[in-house]
Amino acid sequence: MQGGFPIDLILFGMVAAFLVLRLRSVLGKRTGFERPTTEKPAVAPPGARAPDADPARIAPAPGQPRVVLPEPRSPVGKAIGRIIEVDNSFEPAGFLSGAEGAFRMIVTGFAAGDRRTLRDLLADDTYAGFEGAITAREKGGETQRTEIRAVQEMSIEAAELRGTIADVSVRIVSDQVNMTIGQDGLPVAGTDAVTEITDIWTFQRDLSNADPTWKLVGTRSA
Repeated sequence: MQGGFPIDLILFGMVAAFLVLRLRSVLGKRTGFERPTTEKPAVAPPGARAPDADPARIAPAPGQPRVVLPEPRSPVGKAIGRIIEVDNSFEPAGFLSGAEGAFRMIVTGFAAGDRRTLRDLLADDTYAGFEGAITAREKGGETQRTEIRAVQEMSIEAAELRGTIADVSVRIVSDQVNMTIGQDGLPVAGTDAVTEITDIWTFQRDLSNADPTWKLVGTRSA
């Protein structure tokens, strides 16, 4: 099966306790996409231009994804600017870093059947879909194997502000190994080959709320 996770690949995942714990330490209990407190973002936010660099793209450090931000004068860039006007702590590059961590936690949390992690990171309707798929998998005696080999690119695809409710859609390009293992130990879906997958995940937050958590409200394949 081809496509993104989880709408097109909702059956894929794996138990990755070490990765989940490491990502918990990155996001903390608040699991918000927060501005780094000790480092400046590598990419300037909309409205700022480095003299010798493209403000929308930077070359990644080894092992890190490419970070792509919208042009400040584009419709998406202007929407990001409006979000910053309401919440001046919002930094697009920092948001993408947090979104990458959340992506890893959600993918591995779904595979592991970690309802607690998913409950913290997903909106109610989205959680209901994930939880239903986990329950069906458990009843069928199936397990998951998913390895996120690399996240190649993180980019802001769309943004919208309705009052104080902000939506930010993120394009995530990752290399994954996905397999569903049946009760008999044989694969029933997926492949052990590394596949490049492109997803669009939409996160939402009420900017007037002190809780910094951006929750996943939608997923689709690109």
